[in-house]
Amino acid sequence: MDVYIKVKVHAGEKKNRLETKAPDAFEIWTKAPAEQGRANAAVRAMLAAHLGVAENKLSLIKGATSPAKIFLKRP
Repeated sequence: MDVYIKVKVHAGEKKNRLETKAPDAFEIWTKAPAEQGRANAAVRAMLAAHLGVAENKLSLIKGATSPAKIFLKRP
């Protein structure tokens, strides 16, 4: 079953941190800068590790250039 996950991202922070706001909503602080997709890749890796799934099971479907992102988690 596909699940949509809402994420608010803070790029370029001093340390990496993930906070759960709801079962399908997270706020993530990442050291990676918001340029050339680096923050998106870091957020995807952190989210996958937190959810216990492979990175290729998560797809960024909305918000590639925005702090508010939506990922699709596939089974």
